[in-house]
Formats: sequence, structure tokens, C-alpha cells
Amino acid sequence: MKVVIVGAGSVGSSIARELLSHKHEILLIDLKPEVIGRSGLRGAHWLVGDACELSTLKDAKLEDADVVVSATGDDKVNLVVSLLAKTEFGVGRTVGRVNNPKNDWMFDDSWGVDVAVNTPQLMTALVEEAVEIGDLVRLLTLQTGVSSLVEFTVPHDSHVIGLTVGGIDWPEDATLVAILRDQAPITPSRDDVLDGGDELFFVTTIAAEDELRALLAPESPLEDHPAGTADRQHSENHESEDDGFAG
Repeated sequence: MKVVIVGAGSVGSSIARELLSHKHEILLIDLKPEVIGRSGLRGAHWLVGDACELSTLKDAKLEDADVVVSATGDDKVNLVVSLLAKTEFGVGRTVGRVNNPKNDWMFDDSWGVDVAVNTPQLMTALVEEAVEIGDLVRLLTLQTGVSSLVEFTVPHDSHVIGLTVGGIDWPEDATLVAILRDQAPITPSRDDVLDGGDELFFVTTIAAEDELRALLAPESPLEDHPAGTADRQHSENHESEDDGFAG
């Protein structure tokens, strides 16, 4: 995969180093030629220039890039580069670094950004994910702010314990994609039974997050919530059948 990274500071260099270790082709663009010598990035290609100039991006052959990462410390630069990458060169995937959380709302498809990486927001999510048991935590925003990856750690007194994945009426726009149990990932099936301490990972629309939060809320008893409806109906039907057979 060919990845163009704009900005060879600590963030851009760290991304490049990881991608190089995974055998990807990396081109870094930076205004300062001195960063090349001190980067220590063996195997990376370099281009010195202003990435906000079309001529620089043409020299970089941006149309051949699979991904463009705008990782400078200037939000204006990151937005302009993302927009040019999309509109002028048709790059399939753009990633934009958000430096000031107040600018987060601009990093969407109107500026050509597919994925916005807001470091303070991500750090907050990781902190909450570590300590917030029983609450829905957004880990990452996907698809230009339309969808998100969220996590929920099942409390040991949760009303969903003992229910199967298929027996819960999940929100229409929320999909359970993984269960982390005893530090081992599980691909969810309808017959998997939820247990206390399970970490549930969902891909959901932003709009459906509130529905999912309400469904999993500890104050939401099974009797008043669609969660577990299928399991309860199956149990009731089974009891009725047993009663009829015994009689």
C-alpha cells in the first residue's frame, strides 16, 4: 500500500515508522529539509515542499496513493491537504489529524476527510474505557462522523448477563462486531451467552448510540425493555409445552 504522510514531525514520523515495519511504501512531505536527516526513517521516500500547493502534490504523484495522512500541527494545513487529495487527485482514503478539539466539526467529508483523529478525544475515550464499567464509551469516529466504534463493559450485576446475543433486540443501526472475554477476542454468534466482565464492541451510527446506551443501561430492567424478549418468549413457550405434555 502506498501511503503519503504530510508532516514529518513526531506524529507523522511515528506513523511512518509503524507503516514501514508493516512493509508499506511511504512518502513523507515536509517543508523543512532538516527533518529528513534527523528522522532515522530508513526506507521512506521524501519530498520537501508545501503540501498546500498543487505543484507539490503533483510531484508526489498523489493520484497513485492509497491513503493520504495529514499529520501536521496546523489544522488549516490538514484540512486543505485532505480536500485537495479528494477533489483534485481522487485519493480513496484520507486521514486528518485534529490538533484543536474546537475544529473537530470541520473534519468531515465536506473537507475531504474520511477519518479524523482527535488525539485528546481518543485519550479521553481510552481513559473512560479503562474505568467506566457499565457505560457506553466511544472509541473512534468512522466514516466522516456518521458512524462510530463504541465499547461497553458488562457489569457483573447487568440485566444482560445470561442472555444470548441473538436474544437481544439490538438497535437497527448498531452491530455487535466483537466480544473480548478473558483477554481473548470472540466473533459473536447468535448463541453466545453474555457474561459479566465481557467487553462488547459495536459499530453504530452516532444517532443509534443513545438507543444502545438505553438498552444496556443498568436501570433498564428486562421487563420494561425489548432486550431479552426473544429469550423470555422462548422460555415461556417451552414451559407451556412442558405443561401441556405433562398434563
